[in-house]
Amino acid sequence: MHNQTVIVTGANSGMGLATTVELARKGAHVIMLCRSRQRGEQALAEARRQSGSEQIELMLCDLGSLASIHAFASAFLAKHTVLDVLVNNAGVVTVKRQTTSDGFEAMIGVNHLGHFLLTRLLLEAITRAPQGRIVNVSSGAHKIGRFDFDNPHLTRGFRVWRGYAQSKIANIWFTRELAKRLTGTAVTVNSLHPGAVGTNIGVDRDTGFGKAVHRMMRPFFLTPAQGAETAIFLASSPDVSAVSGEYFYKKKIAPISDKAKDDAFAGRFWAWSEREVGLDSGK
Repeated sequence: MHNQTVIVTGANSGMGLATTVELARKGAHVIMLCRSRQRGEQALAEARRQSGSEQIELMLCDLGSLASIHAFASAFLAKHTVLDVLVNNAGVVTVKRQTTSDGFEAMIGVNHLGHFLLTRLLLEAITRAPQGRIVNVSSGAHKIGRFDFDNPHLTRGFRVWRGYAQSKIANIWFTRELAKRLTGTAVTVNSLHPGAVGTNIGVDRDTGFGKAVHRMMRPFFLTPAQGAETAIFLASSPDVSAVSGEYFYKKKIAPISDKAKDDAFAGRFWAWSEREVGLDSGK
C-alpha cells in the first residue's frame, strides 16, 4: 500500500486503531479521523509506536456534526487530491435516546448519515485513485434492522437494539446503492460484519455506564485486531480489487437479510439520506 492515502474513521481506539496500525505497517499513509484531540493524539502516538511508521497523521472530525464533516472534507481536499481508501469504521451505541448537533437520533446520525455525507464529499478524490476503495463497517445486527420513514429518528418507541440495527442495515443499503452508482468506475464499496469484538462501543465515556458488563464479557469477545481483519482485507487485498456491493464476514462474502437486499428500498433510503444531510439529488 505504499503511496496510498487512507482515512480511518473512529481511529482512536478498538478496531479503528487496529486497522490504522496494520494499514500503516503495509506502507499506507493513514489519516486517523477522530472527534477528540486528546484521545486522538494519544492514539496517534500508540499507532506510530505499534506500526513503526511515521506515515500516520491525526485530523479531527465529529461525525455527529454536518458542519464538522464539511470542515474536515474541505481541509482534507485542500491538501490531498486523491484518496485511495476510506474505512468508515466509527460507530456509537446509546442506551438512551440521544441526538446529534443536527437533531438526528445519534446512532443513525453517526453510524450512517455522518459517514454518508463524509463519503459523498470525498467521492471525487476517491474516484481519482487508481483503484479506490470504500469499506463500511456494518454488523450482523442488520438482520433485525428495519426502517420507518415516518419515524426515522425514533422519536417514538426508541430501543437501543432497534436504533443500532437500523443504523447497521443502513450501512448495507448505502453500500449496495453506492456500488450500483459507481458501476463502470474503478471504485469498489463493500460492507462487513467484524464479529463480536471487545471494544468500548456502548460504554458511556462520561458516566462509565456499561464498563462492568464489558469487563465481564471481554473473555468471550474477539480482540480489536481480530475484528479488524476483514476491514483490512477489504482495504488492501488484491483478491477483492474487482468486488463491489458485497457484505463480508471472516474475509468471505456472507448472506444478508431479505430486507437488506431490497434495492428499491435502498434507492428510496438514499434519497432520504440526501435530504437529511442537505445534498441535492444527483450531486
